Amino acid sequence: MKLLLKGFRNGLGAIIALISWLIPVNKVKRSVEQQQEVDGQTANIELYQFFGCPFCIKARRAIRRLNLKIITRDAQNRKGVFRAELLKKTGKVQVPCLKITTGDKVEWMLETSEIIAYLEKRFG
Repeated sequence: MKLLLKGFRNGLGAIIALISWLIPVNKVKRSVEQQQEVDGQTANIELYQFFGCPFCIKARRAIRRLNLKIITRDAQNRKGVFRAELLKKTGKVQVPCLKITTGDKVEWMLETSEIIAYLEKRFG
């Protein structure tokens, strides 16, 4: 039963992700120089996520709309290094989670609304 539920959830998540990918977003347009500046600023930002998670899809759509190059990390794999890092650093496996590295300082942002608000304020 548990395996059936997991398969259903993953399948439904894949369908939602596909629909999200098919629905276009109006990307923020920047000059080449501005985009290069933004790309440099996002080089140290990572999104820990599950592929089919609706909240992660919402965060990824915001990233796509803001035209940001943010690395995504798959935290779904139970034996994966990114899941272990997320658990070790935040005390839970909650996604989406934005990891922002500034020099030696690392900030972990766990709430979808906070992640989107941060990205909007900084890059919107």
